[in-house]
Amino acid sequence: MNIYLPIAEMSVNVFLLLGLGTVTGVLSGLFGVGGGFLMTPLLIFIGVPPAVSVSTVANQIIASSASGFLAHWRQDHVDFKMGNYLLTGGLVGSSLGVMMFRWLKQGGHLDLFISLSYVTFLTMVGLLMAGESLRAIFKVARKPSSSNKLPMAMRMPFKVDFPKSNLRISGIMPIAIGLFVGMMVSLMGIGGGFFLIPAMIYLLGMPTAMVIGTSLYEIIFITANVTLLYALTTQTVDIILALFLLTGSVVGAQFGSKLGAKLPSEYLRAMLAALVLCVAAKLAIDLFTPPANIFSVSAM
Repeated sequence: MNIYLPIAEMSVNVFLLLGLGTVTGVLSGLFGVGGGFLMTPLLIFIGVPPAVSVSTVANQIIASSASGFLAHWRQDHVDFKMGNYLLTGGLVGSSLGVMMFRWLKQGGHLDLFISLSYVTFLTMVGLLMAGESLRAIFKVARKPSSSNKLPMAMRMPFKVDFPKSNLRISGIMPIAIGLFVGMMVSLMGIGGGFFLIPAMIYLLGMPTAMVIGTSLYEIIFITANVTLLYALTTQTVDIILALFLLTGSVVGAQFGSKLGAKLPSEYLRAMLAALVLCVAAKLAIDLFTPPANIFSVSAM
């Protein structure tokens, strides 16, 4: 049974969309990741235009981030002051990213930019995760660090107190981090957690308990801003596509979370690393494979 996607301008099997959403939801629950970095390439693989894939997945992330944020808020694991500093940079960065998205789309370079960005990003993340998981599986100890430097944000000027996280750090760093993450969300259709969470831990020095809830708080508003701007300026948000993906991902996440509790974490990371590298390899191959129907456009 096919359904027509008005924005993507194509017909897709309903069960394929539900299946993609379910698989991504299982992966989200299994590996503890948002799934946006996998959903966007998978949509591109089935023929959805990259511009529609990026903006629609950004819309889907709003719901999943809001659900996770509420759970952490109930546990009092959200630093709203830090989140507002991150959000200040994030709103600016996401708006700039949408402007860059429009510029690339008008110039005809958007599809290539998205594919190259994902190949680079997924390869780096996959290799890092593979190395970490293999060290854990074979019990290879890390070399001790020769220096115990303070996080960068503690060594910069314009100090601000963040009582919830028990920090006194520069206000410049969280704004800069938010700016970068906002651009990545708008250009790649990802939640930004892969960038944001390590930056909050290693650059800001935030307690781990506060990191996830605070990052989800910021991501809700960034992805909402991105979705609104895309809907108003590029008209590339396909609500019908987002609804089917969200339905499948909500169901899949429940199964993934139960399955993830039964498997060792190092093996889960190794499986995710292998999956990420396979997706990156498929995108890279597609970049160098001639299209089935080659055509050219010439000026009269």
